[in-house]
Order: sequence, then structure tokens, then C-alpha cells
Amino acid sequence: MQKPHMIDPLNTLPDLSKKERYNKKNKIAVALSGGIDSTAAAILLKEAGCEVVGLFMQLYDSSLNIPPFLKACFGPSEPEKIEHTRLICKALGIPLYLIDLRKDFREYVIGYFRNEYLSGKTPNPCIRCNLKIKFELLPKKAKERGIEFDLFATGHHARLGKIGDRYILKKGYDNSKDQSYFLYALVQEQLSSVTFPVGDYKKERLRSMVSSLGLGIEKRKESQDFISEGSYSVLFREPEIKEGPIMDRWGKRLGTHKGIIYYTVGQRKGLGISSSRPFYVIEIDAKNNTIIVGHKEDLFSDGLIAGNINLITMEKMDSTVRAKVKIRQQHKGAKATLYPMGDRIRVIFDEPQLAVTPGQSAVFYSQDVVLGGGIIELPIKGE
Repeated sequence: MQKPHMIDPLNTLPDLSKKERYNKKNKIAVALSGGIDSTAAAILLKEAGCEVVGLFMQLYDSSLNIPPFLKACFGPSEPEKIEHTRLICKALGIPLYLIDLRKDFREYVIGYFRNEYLSGKTPNPCIRCNLKIKFELLPKKAKERGIEFDLFATGHHARLGKIGDRYILKKGYDNSKDQSYFLYALVQEQLSSVTFPVGDYKKERLRSMVSSLGLGIEKRKESQDFISEGSYSVLFREPEIKEGPIMDRWGKRLGTHKGIIYYTVGQRKGLGISSSRPFYVIEIDAKNNTIIVGHKEDLFSDGLIAGNINLITMEKMDSTVRAKVKIRQQHKGAKATLYPMGDRIRVIFDEPQLAVTPGQSAVFYSQDVVLGGGIIELPIKGE
């Protein structure tokens, strides 16, 4: 058996210093949302002597009929966010440009989200948005409008390194706020033109930093999720949400579900099944509009198959690699061996993991360094 390849040199990889990344000669465009992190990014760049311009992504599409009480990053509260951002830019003395991305967001993010859920998967729209909207179309459309800049910056908690000509993505210094999981799909062209000013700071320091503006930004809550959990149905048409059977592993019908979009692997609540032992969703059969349930032990998987692979530290994976794999943002990560399979990667965990969910992303780490990742296609059981 071939010995797994270890990525030891990356474990001591230094961060790109501010001096290496940007200086007083640089003009930098910052993606602003009116929140703590993006505001702090703009402050840090101003303090470094850079010329800074603000970019705000316009995402709210009134034709989606998002109710005012629903919290969503693309919801009807956008005008309020724009006003907050204008005040921030005025306090910092920087221009603000509104970039209309509504049509693109609806096509590339909401469309993707809908298709994945209707296929029985649980997607991560934030990863899709970062790849296609925030780090591709936002800077591209800004430049098409004649807004010139040398680098693009965001308020993500992540850091960058470099080996030769290859840019490397690393976890943010504040591990509790690290967002590298959401950025693993960025390609070299994107990583080479971006900077993450807040990646070296703890959240508390950033709160203190933005409080100096006197706008109360430090009191604001974290950036909003894609949409409030349990509110996804507003993105679907009524005929798409159909009731169907809830079956156990042996084909016995135990109940009726409200529509597969309301369920994800590992879910326990909302099944409406009376039993002495709790049931969990272990599989979603979209083709037959069926939810399959089992007990907690049925949720464990020995590994997974990931597709749509993006590798950051290497051009391609030629041999097996040891890594820590996160199967969702809040997952602590599990030690595993990665086996290349053409355009896919087979992941075998050292210890079985709970609720490996198709549609979510598996991200590969060597300590703080993101090796790459991919979208989970299916769990591996009984390895």
C-alpha cells in the first residue's frame, strides 16, 4: 500500500506580510456590508496608507417576495444596510459604489440552492456566492464601470501564504471566527488578487477598532445567513413542495413528510414519528420523493466521495494524502486519508463521522493550511 503523502512544509508556512501584500501605492476595493469585519478591513487599509474604495453588492430582488420578517443576506433590509455603509464610507472619507448583482445572484446562487434542494442535497450557498459573486463578478463588474483598483479586499477571517508562484489559503488567526471553509473553492487567479486585512486579528480587537467611528457598528450582530433556517420554502414554487413517505431502512412506512426541501441528513426534529428511540434522517431519495430514517448509529459513515474538486496547494493530487477534513463549517475536522480518483477524491476517516451530507463541502486541511476541497456526493459506509 502506498504511503500517504504528508504536507509537512506547509505547516511552517509564514503568512504574507502586509508589506508584501499591499502598500501606500495600492488602490484597494473593499467589499462592504455595513458590518464589523468589512468596516475593520477598510480601516486597516486606510491606516496602511492605501487608497480605498468601497463596493456594496446589491442582491435584493423584490420579485422574490421575501417577507420583511425573514432574515436573509439578500432580503428587504438591504436599503438600511446601504445607508449604514454610506455613513461608514463618509466617516472614513472613501467613495462607495453600489454594484447591481441581483440577476447574477438569482441565477448562480438562488438557482443553485433550489436545484440542489430539489435533488435531495443540502447545499452551502455561501461557498457558491463567494466563488461566483463576491470574488468574481463583484470586482469584474466594478472594473467594467471604470472603477480602478490594484487589489480586492473582504472582511473574511482568513490569511494568505505563498509558495513559489502559488498562493495558499490559511485559517484566520481567530479560530472561533475562521471562515476559510467558505473560501476553499477560490482559484489561484482569485487568491492572487485578494487580501484579507482582518485575518490577523481577534474579533474583540475589530469591535474596538470600528467603535472609534462612533456609529455603533460594534453593537451589530454577525452578518446574516443566506436565509433563516426553516424559511427556505419562500424560494420554491408550491407545486415543487410535495408530501411523500417517510420510510425506515427496511422499507416500512412510518409517516409522511411535508416536502423534501424541509429535511437534511442528521435531522431529528419535525419528523412526527412516535418511537421509544429517536429517528433521524439518514437519506433523502429525491427521485421517489422519500425520506429514509434510522437511528443515530445509522448516521455514521466511514468516508465520502467528493466531486467538483478545487486544490489550492497543488495542481493535482497524484498520491494519497493525510489531512484533517471538515464536512461542514461547525465540524471540528476529522483525520482522514485522501485517495485521488480522477476528478474526484475518496476520503476515508480514521474514525466514523456523523451525518456526512451530500451537497455540503468537504474541506481538506493540513493544520492551518487549506489544501482544497470538494462537494460531498455520497457517504461511504461499511468500509
